[in-house]
Amino acid sequence: MLKRFAAIATVFACCAFWLAADLNVSIREYDVPTPKSRPHDPAVAPDGALWYTGQMANKLGRLDPKTGTFKEFPLKTPDSGPHGLVADKDGNIWFTANFKAYIGELDPRTGDITQFPMPDPRVQDPHSLTFDRDGNIFFTTEQSNFVGKLDAKTGKVSVKEVPTAHAEPYGIIVGPDGFVYFCEFGTNKIGKIDAATLAILEITLPDGARPRRITNNPDGFIYYSDYERGYIGRLDPRSGKIEEWPSPGGRNSEPYGITSTADGIVWYSESGVKPNTVVAFDPKTKTFQHWPIPSGGGVVRNMVATPDGKLYLACSGVNKVAIVQVNR
Repeated sequence: MLKRFAAIATVFACCAFWLAADLNVSIREYDVPTPKSRPHDPAVAPDGALWYTGQMANKLGRLDPKTGTFKEFPLKTPDSGPHGLVADKDGNIWFTANFKAYIGELDPRTGDITQFPMPDPRVQDPHSLTFDRDGNIFFTTEQSNFVGKLDAKTGKVSVKEVPTAHAEPYGIIVGPDGFVYFCEFGTNKIGKIDAATLAILEITLPDGARPRRITNNPDGFIYYSDYERGYIGRLDPRSGKIEEWPSPGGRNSEPYGITSTADGIVWYSESGVKPNTVVAFDPKTKTFQHWPIPSGGGVVRNMVATPDGKLYLACSGVNKVAIVQVNR
């Protein structure tokens, strides 16, 4: 009898294990107003709005998810090439001017834009950015091979060259330990910045890895998309240990935009498959689920998670943004 109950318990445990990774997803896409905008990065504002950079339109855009209405904000410097963006706690939108070498701050209430130029002429292409715990902005510059800091109190911009030549600094986050982590897309490394001194330590990944985007997770680990090899990787910031898993789309799946939700699921897009997919990876069970993007996606270069567990995507090649509703 005890063996019988043990067997039944095992069956229920297996079912619970399977259901833990069973998610239902619906994807709604919206055409952005300006044709050929190339929406590059999305951001979530404190009011829940979806913001995006219209890189080729020289605009920032805002979608109200409740009404489906858009509002666009032209930049005052022509051909700025807005790329990465984040919203601060007051709802101001900070962005990188990838073509004009400045960090910008948009006040959506007035449309006013403040520009913070790069202090070194060698630094030409601000790429991605993030806030640290003190409200300072850290950013990468891909081809220039620098990382930088914008002091929130003084507006001073400081830059630091990455030790590895042609490292192509890309996605960037502030880790759970307060250090700033960034992908070195041109090599198999992740950089670790001391927020106070800008000193850089480089962490070597497996041979052939090319990390592109990076995210924190509630489990205390850092996850990154290995674009070149078709893997998702995990870095333990405490021990430096690396683990990795092949993406469902295989060797040429090109994992790209990545984020995590509050329940610990890692979400990313496979940009090398047609149509592009939205993929969920459950670190607890090491299982994957994936869904096609209705329009094909046209390369999802970045994505962000909302506090209530939705995903905001920028679908660059099809001139759309998308909202992913996740039912657990």
